Amino acid sequence: MENADSRGFNLALNFKGRIQLKGDLTDWLARATAGTREAPVTQEITLFGRQLPLHQDPADGILVATAPVLDLTLISADTRLLGLGIVKTLANR
Repeated sequence: MENADSRGFNLALNFKGRIQLKGDLTDWLARATAGTREAPVTQEITLFGRQLPLHQDPADGILVATAPVLDLTLISADTRLLGLGIVKTLANR
């Protein structure tokens, strides 16, 4: 399961020029989401994310909070998010 906002965030970063997605964005989005289900950003996830001992990036809080609320494992290459002890994590390096 993937948080729907993470895909939107990647698209926003692409539009701002901070990352470059190759090819047509519609095709990229279809490939990126194949075989996944969207996780809604609920009030519970948002509130939990604000209570986490993280830096002030609200997107990271939402991503991290989604995992325990929906009983998922967070997969990340961000060392600040790995091993928090409050969520199951798996390093993606």
